[in-house]
Amino acid sequence: MTEEWISDRMHLIDASGIRKVFDLAANMKNPINLSIGQPHFDTPEPVKVALCQAVRDGKNAYSQTQGIAPLIEKIQDRVDAEYHHDDRQVFISSGTSGALMLVLNALVNPGDEVIVFDPYFVMYSHLAKVVGAKLVFVETYPDFSIDIEKVRAAITERTKLILFNSPSNPTGYVATEAETRDLAELAAEKNVALVSDEIYRSFCYDHSFVSPARFNENVIVIDGFSKSHSMTGHRLGFVHGPQSIMQQMIKLQQYTFVCAPQPIQWAGLAALDYDVSERVEEYRQKRDLMRDRLSGRYEISGAEGAFYMFLKAPWGTGTEFCMEAIKNNLLIIPGNVFSNHDSHFRISYAQENPILEQGAEILNRLVDQIGSKY
Repeated sequence: MTEEWISDRMHLIDASGIRKVFDLAANMKNPINLSIGQPHFDTPEPVKVALCQAVRDGKNAYSQTQGIAPLIEKIQDRVDAEYHHDDRQVFISSGTSGALMLVLNALVNPGDEVIVFDPYFVMYSHLAKVVGAKLVFVETYPDFSIDIEKVRAAITERTKLILFNSPSNPTGYVATEAETRDLAELAAEKNVALVSDEIYRSFCYDHSFVSPARFNENVIVIDGFSKSHSMTGHRLGFVHGPQSIMQQMIKLQQYTFVCAPQPIQWAGLAALDYDVSERVEEYRQKRDLMRDRLSGRYEISGAEGAFYMFLKAPWGTGTEFCMEAIKNNLLIIPGNVFSNHDSHFRISYAQENPILEQGAEILNRLVDQIGSKY
């Protein structure tokens, strides 16, 4: 009888793809795990110290909904120095996921169209469906670059919002300055909201990160500390964009998340002064290691940022390949979790180098030993 209580919107969320993978993985013993979408290093010590000190100092109550003043002011100063926008306001969110939920609820009406680039971060499609949006996918295969004419063709009178993520999860693609500028200018021309998910902006290896907010004052930027400072469990993000939109998102946060956890906000203040460049260099070397080990047998596109590679399965579908990998004690994610296609799979190189070496060995063996059957 309780099934009858479940709302229709919950049936729009399909967890079967990734659940199937982890159900299969449940019986694995000490797997070579290249599925993890978070840094392999611990939260920096100064950040942990600041968190503990905030708790000891009694900073354990709700903060203002928009966040503690010192953290807002410090981020606002940096944002103002980067963009020089008169109407760009910062507030603190409960993670970037919380920010995505807020922006979609604040801007999208049922029936509005939301453009998503395929492959996409898995949360985008599900959250868009929950708010009643019609998803419009713009494909970026085979090299994951953005064809601005495809975006233009996808825009209709019902288009409300474009979700953009660079560096990308799952592909690791970093949009060029030209692509980013064209997208920002097109959004302005068509009066469409552009939301830029910049949670991986610290991890760019081959060329500098460029935000579309440089070219369009109305771009809404979502960012945070989860990836750059290995604070995924702390749930601390921030958002900046036009004040009128930020005020609506803050209002919604007041009645949903209330605020980001106050002690974590003080930890975020310390994180802003922590240099992550050594970690970024370490991940660039890991990317190079995996690209060197796999390039002889796999088509590698993207992989210019974040810590992912989205590789074309050398035989079979992405799901079939991942199931065979699991049989060989390697845990990777099939591409259809992130895409309307089942041709690729995602690996994360956020791991210790010996594990990456073992994973690459298994991946190459799957081509040599099994590929001949296909």
